[in-house]
Amino acid sequence: MEPILELESARLVLRQWRDSDLPDFARMCADPQVMRYFPAQLSHLESAALIGRIRGHFAEYGFGFWALQRKDTGEFIGLTGLANVSFEAGFTPAVEIGWRLAREHWGLGYASEAAWTALRCGFDRLQLDEVVAFTTEANLPSQKVMQAIGMHYDPQADFEHPKVAAGDPLRPHVLYRITRAQWLDTLHG
Repeated sequence: MEPILELESARLVLRQWRDSDLPDFARMCADPQVMRYFPAQLSHLESAALIGRIRGHFAEYGFGFWALQRKDTGEFIGLTGLANVSFEAGFTPAVEIGWRLAREHWGLGYASEAAWTALRCGFDRLQLDEVVAFTTEANLPSQKVMQAIGMHYDPQADFEHPKVAAGDPLRPHVLYRITRAQWLDTLHG
């Protein structure tokens, strides 16, 4: 499949990663507030490795987490996109939607706008039947984004994240889902 290199929304460009994104991305991934619902902040090297894995996912599957850029200022503000879930759980195999934004861009609707754009790509261009999203139970801001883009909480599918240490308060995760039919209903409803 030809990689989907770029998507656009009203205020954002979802694009391929540039080497010049690394300093801003590493700063974001080292921010304790941005990473408070993740097991650890990332070092500069770990952030670079994550970009490498994202690029590898694009090369293999044609989609992934796009770098997120504001149209008005051209600045890098985070990531949003789709990826194959990289662990086994009751709901896998599955494609997840996710996002991470630099703190100064929170509360402006960018996460929902970018996620909606990625979801549209997933159903229109990738012809996915379903997209899932998950986060730790305490991450209410991300759950609000999931709800804003029409996803539905599936309490029967809540799970202990296998990549988070046993006993860690971040290990219990909630799962949200949306099918293509539900997404079409949101468009026409």
